[in-house]
Amino acid sequence: MSELYEPYDKLIPIEVLGRRFEVPENNLLLRQLAFVAADIAWGRYCWNGECRYCEIHYCREDGPELAALSCRIKGVEGMRITKLAPEIRYNFADALAAKD
Repeated sequence: MSELYEPYDKLIPIEVLGRRFEVPENNLLLRQLAFVAADIAWGRYCWNGECRYCEIHYCREDGPELAALSCRIKGVEGMRITKLAPEIRYNFADALAAKD
């Protein structure tokens, strides 16, 4: 297990723009996205909530769509990410293309 991630026992499913990915539980969403898209490590993210480059919109179960910073929330099983800020979408593009 990499030192970049909080301890986890399993991978959990999340959906990003209609595509399913397995990510480590108990981690910040931005770190979970980096698990499947290494290019995120090269992004211009501040990791402290100031830059807003990692903003996403998401839903949990049948709840409403909410906006959040992926460096500030943990991804949970079944989370559906419906929108990515341009910076994160750019860094996540290869992962999305690979799932097609």
